[in-house]
Amino acid sequence: MRSQGQVRFITITSRMQIAALTLAVVGLLGWGLSMGVMAWNQYSASFERADLLSREARVATAEERLDDYRDNLDATTADLGRRQDVLDRIAEMLPADAVADPAATEGAVGEVSDSAAEAGELVSMIERTIPGAAELARLEARQLAFVERMTRYADRRASSAEQAIRRLGLDPRMMMTGDAVGQGGPLEMLGTESDGTLDPRFERLVLSLARMSALERGLQEIPQVMPADIKSISSGFGYRSDPFSGHAAMHSGLDFRAPYGAPIHAAADGRVSYVGAKAGYGNTVEVSHGNGMITRYAHMSRFAAQLGQAVNAGQVIGAIGSSGRSTGPHLHFEVRINGQAVNPRPFLEIAPDVLEEARAQFTANHTPRNG
Repeated sequence: MRSQGQVRFITITSRMQIAALTLAVVGLLGWGLSMGVMAWNQYSASFERADLLSREARVATAEERLDDYRDNLDATTADLGRRQDVLDRIAEMLPADAVADPAATEGAVGEVSDSAAEAGELVSMIERTIPGAAELARLEARQLAFVERMTRYADRRASSAEQAIRRLGLDPRMMMTGDAVGQGGPLEMLGTESDGTLDPRFERLVLSLARMSALERGLQEIPQVMPADIKSISSGFGYRSDPFSGHAAMHSGLDFRAPYGAPIHAAADGRVSYVGAKAGYGNTVEVSHGNGMITRYAHMSRFAAQLGQAVNAGQVIGAIGSSGRSTGPHLHFEVRINGQAVNPRPFLEIAPDVLEEARAQFTANHTPRNG
């Protein structure tokens, strides 16, 4: 290096070169690892449902079940009775056509452990060796066939809901976290066996039904109804010139200009989590939709909802006003996920079509086939 007529020399030793190379390699490996984790998370999300069904648990073979019938017929009868109780309780939660029409639930997305052959083999073996227990074996076969059909039914519905949620730019796993607040009660296990455990095939069914329920409930709770007339949007989401100061400022929602006293509608199913005045927002109602998502309705002139009230999409929850930091009657509407404001417009404009397509797809995929 030449500076003011003087020349300096900087020596980069082999040790320094090795250290620099090591740091570069470590940084590259760290970047590659982070990218790999991201890719794995995406892979896991895409195949989460299939993974649920592919996890095989240990179930009794036909020969083992034959021994159960032969060694302790009373205990086996009791097991089948407990299984039937579980199935009756599950059937009460499902649509009548799904339970009654086998054709409506044929065909699985992914693989379900096929116990039909095993059950048929058991029936044949018992008819030959324990004729008096043949009817019990046929009952067990019908139970297992029902479990398989309902597992396929639940997973197909869950798949439709998952695809719809992804189209809205959301992670379906968010819908699976649930809301642990306000939950509890005595532990009531769904045991089907004499030792109090649950047959693995029944457990897969219960998990599939729980997943279906969580995804469909989460989809229904995504904002999908315009809280006011879309044609009256006067200010969008993002940076704008503040109407009071004139300086650039972030606008965390949508403004709907409307006459004083015009109705405000809930954008989705949920439960009212806040009613009252809020700094800058004036009279405000917040609706919680679970999974960290809330919608906020501000500058109201009056409330039409109470704290803790369950509301449906489209239900009137208040009236437009100009309370708080407002230049005139309008609704300020926000969508927040885990406290972070997101643009509500894509949800409101896309969700209705996505939901309709999801329902149509599900109906088409479950139309009973002749023969």
